[in-house]
Amino acid sequence: MKALVLSSGGIDSTTALAEAVQLFGHDNVVSLSVSYGQKHSKELQAAEAVAKYYEVEHLNIDISSIFEYSNCSLLAQSDEEIPRESYEEQISKTKGERPVSTYVPFRNGIFLSVAAGIALSKDCDTIYYGVHKDDAAGFAYPDCSDAFNNAISTAIWEGSGKALKVEAPFVNKNKADVVKRGLELKAPYELTWSCYEGGEKPCGVCGTCIDRARAFEANGVKDPAL
Repeated sequence: MKALVLSSGGIDSTTALAEAVQLFGHDNVVSLSVSYGQKHSKELQAAEAVAKYYEVEHLNIDISSIFEYSNCSLLAQSDEEIPRESYEEQISKTKGERPVSTYVPFRNGIFLSVAAGIALSKDCDTIYYGVHKDDAAGFAYPDCSDAFNNAISTAIWEGSGKALKVEAPFVNKNKADVVKRGLELKAPYELTWSCYEGGEKPCGVCGTCIDRARAFEANGVKDPAL
């Protein structure tokens, strides 16, 4: 049994990696981070640091050319500003009819397809990724939904000759639940990076910073990365 974990260097994927290491052992886990043309490399550096902490094999693949036509605000070529407001505020403006501006087009679908090819080549039988239901709320990130996960899981299972399954352990949980599980697993949250900005410190005002702060507050602990 061997697992490949999609690792962004953030809270959710680090918790998924902690789950995989506990289940499979670090010798049987591969961490995969993806350069997709994002505005900064802080999250990639965090993913590498987390992989080193767990002593797992770490891979990075560059697929930035796929998104070079997108004006998503997370991407280096975009002229859009990253919203400095909560996801609730962003969703209220889209009225739940379209994704938020930080949605990278079909990112999880592309990441999982790439991961499937690598996982099969590395003799893995499971892919882990850390989506949770808060990100799917209000159609903000439609490729984080339970419906999407079920569909892509079936596609990968069938397309791999029924050799590769997808695990999304938090798809029906919220971010506070993810943090609770990570604290139980003693995940190295001090090494993680969630902020959409690439400054020396997290900005504290982008959607993911706000979500992260609320998740730690809900668990009654301080964010060890601050």
